[in-house]
Amino acid sequence: MGVSEKLMSASDKLAKLAQRAELAEEHATEARNQTKDEVERSADEARAKAQARAEKLHQKAAESEAHVSASWNDLQNQWGAHITKIRQDIDTKKTKIDSKKAEIRAEDAEDDALFAIDYAYATIEEAEYAVLDAIVARMEADEFVTA
Repeated sequence: MGVSEKLMSASDKLAKLAQRAELAEEHATEARNQTKDEVERSADEARAKAQARAEKLHQKAAESEAHVSASWNDLQNQWGAHITKIRQDIDTKKTKIDSKKAEIRAEDAEDDALFAIDYAYATIEEAEYAVLDAIVARMEADEFVTA
């Protein structure tokens, strides 16, 4: 894949990312009108998809380690450890619920959701920077070729 193709791929991925964010928002809106069982089923499906995506990303990072900067590999490893811990905490909390603990769990889950959205927003901004930086790097490289 040539570099211009890579940059086109980056643009396409940004568009898909926007579409995926819209889909997540639609699911959250729909969940407000669903039964608890339906929302739990949707949450389990979302968790499985997120886990599969994380595993795919980890595999891709391992395969292209020489082509991905160390800071991105470190971030991916930290994110994986963070997700594992959060999921373990959620599973543990689900098994020990009374009404007061249920309220605390709900508040914690809401706070986690809001933070995850903020984190995703920051990640999108970082992705935008990375794409623009790649374009600048390509332009600089092209300047050497034409000079």
